[in-house]
Amino acid sequence: MATTVLHTADTRGNANHGWLNAFHSFSFGNYYNADRNQFGVVRVLNDDTIAAGMGFGTHPHNNMEIITIPFEGDLAHKDSMGTSSTIKSGDIQVMSAGSGIQHSEFNPNADQQTKLFQIWLFPNKKDVTPRYQQITLDKAAQKNNFAQILSPSADDEGVWIHQDAWFYMADFDAEYSKTYSIRKSENGVYLMVISGIITVDGQELKTKDAIGITDFEDIEIKAQTDAKFLIMDIPMQL
Repeated sequence: MATTVLHTADTRGNANHGWLNAFHSFSFGNYYNADRNQFGVVRVLNDDTIAAGMGFGTHPHNNMEIITIPFEGDLAHKDSMGTSSTIKSGDIQVMSAGSGIQHSEFNPNADQQTKLFQIWLFPNKKDVTPRYQQITLDKAAQKNNFAQILSPSADDEGVWIHQDAWFYMADFDAEYSKTYSIRKSENGVYLMVISGIITVDGQELKTKDAIGITDFEDIEIKAQTDAKFLIMDIPMQL
């Protein structure tokens, strides 16, 4: 029997700093919710809007897999490994912080805001050599399909991380439905709606609503309207 937890968009934490408007699915910064510290190995899911020309100064991370997915605008990245790059809408970036890394992130555009998800996962290996990777996603592959954008293997589709996790991006037409099957029996799924309305085994989810599901093999996902969503198939135990 599947177990579910529903996180509607209006129950997220919010920190509006002017230059940054951040919605937190899990405890982060000044937002603390004892019932929402993490879901399995997902520690952070921040839905950020960064004002033109603004961003995060250099700051450290360690032993965390950090995934950034921009939906609007660009994000310029620099880090202590010597990486200097810009990710754009339609890209995905991963940084394995491992034994320690410092980086900065800012919106390089003077006339456009940047909107993105930043997701932190606990790794299955500690103190690995830090690494950086970014790719451009195939948006056509997401049409009425679960397009894999992340996995545990460098030889598989999408970026890879140090964790038995698989991410999928989907862009469904209204009324389209498809069954999702869990990758590993001990994993769970955390699904976030990017836009539109879907049902997951009959549970309606609107834009920026999320659902966590465990103890299942298959779930039926149906779009009520044109809809985009992110599926994170992740271990439930650290």
